Amino acid sequence: MQKVVLYIFSMLLLASFAKAQTYSIVIKDGHVIDPKNNINAVMDVAIQDGKIAQVGKNIDTKGAAQVVNAKGMYVTPGLVDIHGHVFFGTEPDHYLSNGLVAVPPDGFTFRVGCTTIVDCGGAGWKSFPTFKKNIIDNSQTRVLSFLNIVGEGMRGGAYEQNLNDMDAKMAAMVARQNKDYVVGFKVAHYQGPEWTPVDRAVEAGNLANMPVIIDFGGNTPPLSIEELFMKRLRPGDIYTHTYTLLEGNVRETVVDEATKKVKPFVMEAQKRGIVFDVGYGGASFNYSQAIPALQAGFYPNTISTDLHTGSMNGSMKDILSIMSKFVAMGMDEASVIKASTWAPAQVIKREELGHLSVGALADVAVLTMREGNFGFYDKTGYKMEGKKKFECEMTIKDGKIVYDLNGIANPIVVPRTASTQRATSSQKSGGH
Repeated sequence: MQKVVLYIFSMLLLASFAKAQTYSIVIKDGHVIDPKNNINAVMDVAIQDGKIAQVGKNIDTKGAAQVVNAKGMYVTPGLVDIHGHVFFGTEPDHYLSNGLVAVPPDGFTFRVGCTTIVDCGGAGWKSFPTFKKNIIDNSQTRVLSFLNIVGEGMRGGAYEQNLNDMDAKMAAMVARQNKDYVVGFKVAHYQGPEWTPVDRAVEAGNLANMPVIIDFGGNTPPLSIEELFMKRLRPGDIYTHTYTLLEGNVRETVVDEATKKVKPFVMEAQKRGIVFDVGYGGASFNYSQAIPALQAGFYPNTISTDLHTGSMNGSMKDILSIMSKFVAMGMDEASVIKASTWAPAQVIKREELGHLSVGALADVAVLTMREGNFGFYDKTGYKMEGKKKFECEMTIKDGKIVYDLNGIANPIVVPRTASTQRATSSQKSGGH
């Protein structure tokens, strides 16, 4: 009889505890910036069942499984990087398509607040199955794809010059079959005078109802970006590497280097709906383009990294470094966060991402804005001094803490991975 009473009491206690545990995570006292919902204020954010449950003042933490003290920090949607290269592989002659220059996403995303990254053209319709099996299906990061119009993907050299491998119908078919992962089409690195790669990518975009992203230039003299913006691309299509100045007169610039003025048709193209993306990369950002552009009010629609082994160890570093550079150049912090969250989510037509609406997926970045003396340089060695720099304190994806820099969650729960499970099993069995 005593055992029955104890059992009933324990069940009631568990039921009471379950009822009291209103939220899995409550983020307290952070400065919430949620551009979609026009929130820019100190508020709390509550998470339950992988979704945003509440955003408001003084949310009760009683019964919450974890409480995060975010006082003095920014709380934003998880960052969305629409131009990275994460089709990592072991093939030495494959460049950014199952090759050694790309990077495995999980090592470079969560630690900078990024929950979603789009591989930008690494995979073509021929190589996408390998990309999905090896990378998309085995990453904690949400990995999406701009499918290369070249069937082989971004293998470099002659592969990317092969017009015969630029098949709009096959690309569109693979995109439609994988619409949960493919968000559009990429043109890159073509060096000829033809418009064929652009036209075939746009054809694929029309067939699949998806945007295209253009890494343009390579021919001498360069093809006209005015014709590209006004006649070849559609509203919603993306021009990446916006602020680059390449050597050898192979790509027309958006800012006239002689007058330091933004070309008038560039402003018109942005009004028309052409999306201008940073795509910083290893050689695709120059202050001589960016500073006069921002001074003239020509801001990027989206901020992205062009992440790969070259760019991350050059002047680019990571998405937070780029965001900090734009703050140093005079772009306000809320606009920088919008260009790294809600704006890219809209551009890739994934409007379930990039915001903190109640019911939305709980992808959250908790960022500090460090104050000090920081140097931000570009590929030419030109350096700007800055007093502020973004740093990631915590990343939450699908309602789970996946990165906690300084242990600001209470209690701290270390994510269970295959390696930690092996270590625990080894400890229990007396191993080392």
